[in-house]
Amino acid sequence: MKHLNLTLDNIEDLFPESFTQEQKAKAKTLFYKELALRAHRFYNGKMQTIPKAPVMGFNWFNAWYTPGVSKISTTIRENNDTSYELSNRGNLVAVVSDSTRVLGDGDCTPPGGMGVMEGKAFLMKYLGGVDGIALCVDSKGPDGKNDPEKIIEFVKMCQHSFGAINLEDISQPNCYRVLDVLREECDIPVWHDDAQGTACVTLAGLINALKLVDKKIGDVKIVYYGAGASNATIARIVNTAGADPAKSIMFDSTGALHTGRKDIEDDKRFYRKWELCQITNPDKVETMEEAMKGADVLIALSKPGPDVVKKEWIQVMGDKPIVFVCANPVPEIYPYAAKEAGAYIVATGRGDFPNQVNNSVGFPGILKGALLVRARKITDNMAIAAAEAIARFSEKRGIHIENIIANMNESEVFPHEAADVAMQAIKDGVARKEMNWQEAYDQAKEDIDQARATTKALVDGGFIASPPQALLDEALKVAIDAVK
Repeated sequence: MKHLNLTLDNIEDLFPESFTQEQKAKAKTLFYKELALRAHRFYNGKMQTIPKAPVMGFNWFNAWYTPGVSKISTTIRENNDTSYELSNRGNLVAVVSDSTRVLGDGDCTPPGGMGVMEGKAFLMKYLGGVDGIALCVDSKGPDGKNDPEKIIEFVKMCQHSFGAINLEDISQPNCYRVLDVLREECDIPVWHDDAQGTACVTLAGLINALKLVDKKIGDVKIVYYGAGASNATIARIVNTAGADPAKSIMFDSTGALHTGRKDIEDDKRFYRKWELCQITNPDKVETMEEAMKGADVLIALSKPGPDVVKKEWIQVMGDKPIVFVCANPVPEIYPYAAKEAGAYIVATGRGDFPNQVNNSVGFPGILKGALLVRARKITDNMAIAAAEAIARFSEKRGIHIENIIANMNESEVFPHEAADVAMQAIKDGVARKEMNWQEAYDQAKEDIDQARATTKALVDGGFIASPPQALLDEALKVAIDAVK
């Protein structure tokens, strides 16, 4: 009997030969969900806190705690910036969420977001050498509605313990106000990874995809399907990077965005969407069928598929169309189906399909770069610098239509990205600390290598157990049986 190997590289080899491509895709999704449930239960989550300093003898506790630590408190009191040197603050990120829009599952209640927020912290550490802690908060007010002011107040109160804040899975329109207020009123970077992170990596993928089809970003017609925090920010960042907003059309769940959308204009909470209404779709195209005619690029971040984006839409696109379908956990259309409809390059948010355009290749390096120079904020220029760093690194090692950008397994991308972000922070005047590119690169690489080596040492030493083979095999069996 064949078993899944621990790397999970042979999943498809164990599917029944009779499975179609669609059945295999469904089975993989179900497998990863079932595996996640069993593995999280086995390990009781996936993060822990361990010391970074030694205990050479009992008296060291007098230095790590009282009475010696009093000197740390008074030193920081005199100069708060020394907290970056005398505590772990300078490498510590809070992953803050009210869990009101967790992946494609909607409002999962505050503790329901813990799996995703711990996952974000896991990737920060392993990929970026950054310590993260999950903080899932209740944002409901007395009326039972989610109140963005509660998240704003919470982050303002706890910012002094962290070097940066990573906002995650906050539903719109609250996410807009939370990010915009905190970016201006906090003295540390506040980053909304669903929005800015996704925008950064999408731009990186778009830059290289356009190179492969020999088109300029300022010339292409772009259709955005979905107008949530992710796609609205993608449009803003892509426009800042050189796209012509007049050549783009965006759709939300009601229809096309344009200046005739009084429902958006009248609801001041959706001011980011109204900004896009004013600069996109000047001809007030109303339908996807019309919008997709001759389009060069489709960027979809709407709702899980697989039949949300129609083959007929792709069939009327222009020459060598680029299709990004990045809903999680299932893309709006499966890549094989998009290819059958004529897509030249297809990207999704998943690592088990070609061309993963996922913020996992962005935020570890971006946050690391911001932390290295003790930035006060992450500017749009820093996000674009990260996108260009990812695209440039990927092009240097080679790109093609099935591999447009680096993935999270390519560890070298992260220190390159971190160094470019750090330099942009200095250029933008938001850095507290000066360093050159090589210093930033070397520090980032050292921290990332150490994080990976630490994890390996814990596994090799038996302090982190390998998952039982039965756990893997049972998860695969459940997925296969569900699809048969």
